[in-house]
Amino acid sequence: MFDGNWRDPVAKVTDPVGRGLSRLGVSADMLTTLGIVTAGAAAWAIGDNHLGLGFFLMILTGLPDLLDGAVAKASGTSSVRGAFYDSTSDRIADALTFGGVSWYLASNEPGRISLLPVAVMGAAMLISYQRAKAESLGFDAKGGIMERAERFIVMCIALVFNQFLIPILWAMLILTLITAVQRFAKVWKQATVLQPAPSVRLGRSPRADRRPRARRAERLEAMRSRRTETRNARRR
Repeated sequence: MFDGNWRDPVAKVTDPVGRGLSRLGVSADMLTTLGIVTAGAAAWAIGDNHLGLGFFLMILTGLPDLLDGAVAKASGTSSVRGAFYDSTSDRIADALTFGGVSWYLASNEPGRISLLPVAVMGAAMLISYQRAKAESLGFDAKGGIMERAERFIVMCIALVFNQFLIPILWAMLILTLITAVQRFAKVWKQATVLQPAPSVRLGRSPRADRRPRARRAERLEAMRSRRTETRNARRR
């Protein structure tokens, strides 16, 4: 949701910063790596009951993720390799963050509620996979009510108002699952509109479909000819 509606306004702020960092010799990969390191530190702080420090480190985790694309653009180093590294680092950061929250709940709450962040993480990984797979097939799966930016903001709010942490996690899980349904429906509709003919769907051209039939017809005709010749020979 934020990704589609706020990308241009955010770019107006981050692009000048990216140019400045590029002139200082900071690379996009350096920022991406810094994001992973700070995510690990935030996970440790949250799990060790330092939620205020965890909130601060979460903000620091978001800044490199916000700026690495601007630095790559300013330095002219945008590449498929960099995009792959950035996407992978996002998944690592998510896993670390939810792992830290699960660690915190396991230490402070009874029962199995510590599995709730794991469920949110699983749903988050699902919608990430949906987008990646859809784009590999040529479809668009962007959008939804709870994308990564929304999860990041909501998690920061949960760390500040930690007395509502568990209800907020339940809300995140429900909204993330709704996002998964939204993306599935979006791609399903695109795939249905572009549904190929049966022969194309099976990876064969219509002409290729006729070849086996023609060969069978030729074999049948040859068999009939041999039978006819055999009967004529016997009559002779």
